Amino acid sequence: MTLAHPELDERTETRADVPWVAVVWDDPVNLMSYVTYVFQQHFGFTRATAERLMRQVNDEGRAIVATGPRESMEAHVEAMHGYGLQATVDRAPAP
Repeated sequence: MTLAHPELDERTETRADVPWVAVVWDDPVNLMSYVTYVFQQHFGFTRATAERLMRQVNDEGRAIVATGPRESMEAHVEAMHGYGLQATVDRAPAP
């Protein structure tokens, strides 16, 4: 005898959580040297990597600074806000 669970929807697909990204946006307030400092302090990037990402923020208006589970990206974004930077969480771009 098979027991049916009415609350279980068998049509629901299960899939791994898609990756998420933390995006830092350009703003007219923060100095480039400060953004570089924040990237080094918070993410542990080398100076060269932090400067490359800072230049991307400055030149392109945004840079993806981290990829991973949504909760981790939300924590990074919250930290960026604490440093006074504008940041958001978004789905990772398709490969």
